[in-house]
Amino acid sequence: MSTLSIRLPNSIHQHAKRLAQDEGISVNQLVSSALAEKLSALDAERYLNERAERGKKVDIGAILAKIPAAEPEPGDRIPE
Repeated sequence: MSTLSIRLPNSIHQHAKRLAQDEGISVNQLVSSALAEKLSALDAERYLNERAERGKKVDIGAILAKIPAAEPEPGDRIPE
């Protein structure tokens, strides 16, 4: 495990202390958890953007137009 010193505005530090106390954890645990969540969100966003760039744009209207018009089965009808 490594040590990281950070500078926080007093208001954020006090808020973190209150939240950590409410959660029954240390400020270190709160900050570590918050940072892990943020890193995970940023990684997921980057991954999804990379996937989207590799994807192909399709005309969804053309795909839907290929579906034949048909009445729903009796059990699939929406009650009126």
